[in-house]
Amino acid sequence: MTVKHSVIKKKSVVKAALSGLILSALLTLSACSDGESTATVEPAAINETETAVVEPIVEPKASTEAAPVAKSEIAEVSVVESEEVSTEATKPEVLAADAGAALYEKQCKVCHEKGLLAAPVFGNKEAWAPRIAKGIDTLHMHSAKGFNKMPAQASADVSEAQVHAAVDYMVAAAS
Repeated sequence: MTVKHSVIKKKSVVKAALSGLILSALLTLSACSDGESTATVEPAAINETETAVVEPIVEPKASTEAAPVAKSEIAEVSVVESEEVSTEATKPEVLAADAGAALYEKQCKVCHEKGLLAAPVFGNKEAWAPRIAKGIDTLHMHSAKGFNKMPAQASADVSEAQVHAAVDYMVAAAS
């Protein structure tokens, strides 16, 4: 009976340790993403009519020969999107001169000040050099959409333009 009790006690200790690790990881991730864990996906704008051909799946008959598909069985589906494009989406967002620094202080600093989750430390040229070498467009995309351990930073509260400004601010400090 004592052996069984000992095994049960060890299992509960392991479960408690794993729960603690998972909780700390979630708290760290939520701190880096300012509590927002959902990424926004923008729909692609389609300005013209597209036609898609949908072919039904035809299962072979009892023999090994497949039945030919008659042309009448092929359905055409038209995909029509509104021609109207909002002018708001086409205008670039105008940000304050310190927008990058403000977002860094509010959100990015949590990880980039101490290097949490393998984040390059703010102002550390050696840590930022390989990332800068990939190009600013790649850095913008990774920061807005998320990459490896870094969660997506663009959310309902933070626009992609603000995230890009914060990246530019951090890159300027490391250059």
